[in-house]
Amino acid sequence: MLRENVNDLIAFAAVAEERSFTRAAARLNVSQSALSHTIKALEQRLGLRLLTRTTRSVAPTLEGEDLLATIAPCFEKIEARLQAMNDARDQPTGTVRIVSTDYGIETVLWPRLSPVLKAHPAVNVELVMDYGYTDLAASQCDAGVRYGDQVAEGMIAMRIGPDERMACVGAPGYFTTRGVPATPQDLHGHDCINLRLSTHGALYSWEFEDAQGNEIRVRVKGQACFNTINPVLTAALDGHGLAFVPEPLAAPHLASGALQGCLEDFSPHFSGLHLYYPSRQRPSSAFQVVLDALRWRG
Repeated sequence: MLRENVNDLIAFAAVAEERSFTRAAARLNVSQSALSHTIKALEQRLGLRLLTRTTRSVAPTLEGEDLLATIAPCFEKIEARLQAMNDARDQPTGTVRIVSTDYGIETVLWPRLSPVLKAHPAVNVELVMDYGYTDLAASQCDAGVRYGDQVAEGMIAMRIGPDERMACVGAPGYFTTRGVPATPQDLHGHDCINLRLSTHGALYSWEFEDAQGNEIRVRVKGQACFNTINPVLTAALDGHGLAFVPEPLAAPHLASGALQGCLEDFSPHFSGLHLYYPSRQRPSSAFQVVLDALRWRG
């Protein structure tokens, strides 16, 4: 059937369902004479009589019943889909894929996006854990999370957390046995728990500053090494050495006394976590909901 016949089929379905040219014309918002002409033209093209007309009623012929049974479900599916698309304008829908470290996922992304999923059933969120500088396009991610000073040029960066600093921590028993380092350089004499970066496979150098703002980088050594941050903290809690982790991650354990801090005067604050995404990206309704939920309002 040619595309130009679709309107004629819609007209036929209306008459067959209403069993009246008058009611069908009102339903389609056309004149009764125009509707009658449309049906006659369709019957002529098909070479079939589709409707039986009397002075009091209109009814489909056997061929008309067969045609109606074929096209009515199709039109219902189309109408349902169009209605769903129309409803989506008022109800955010879609999938948002974000790449981040496990720390960013567990401390910021999931706590704030969990309520979003409950409030918006048509919004899907996929969180991808990666410590590397992920290419958003290559990984098919909509956005990523990094500290503010690590966001590449050409990206839109939105703050999702406060400024942070790293904390050098250890179990009380470790400090009792090995003592407390007074300067970053003293770490060379301590067991430290390393973090291996997936970006280039190197070990993360612990970063400090002196009183004049000069950067101090220390390459530490120890028996344990991990490629994600949470096991580093667990190893410190188990007494295997000193760990260098984001302060918010260690805060509950510092408060409970399970961990103790050191070298606080050498740990400066730096720009907190930011969500970044391409400047050319036009936010979808789902992505806009995610932006609103993650935006830091300090």
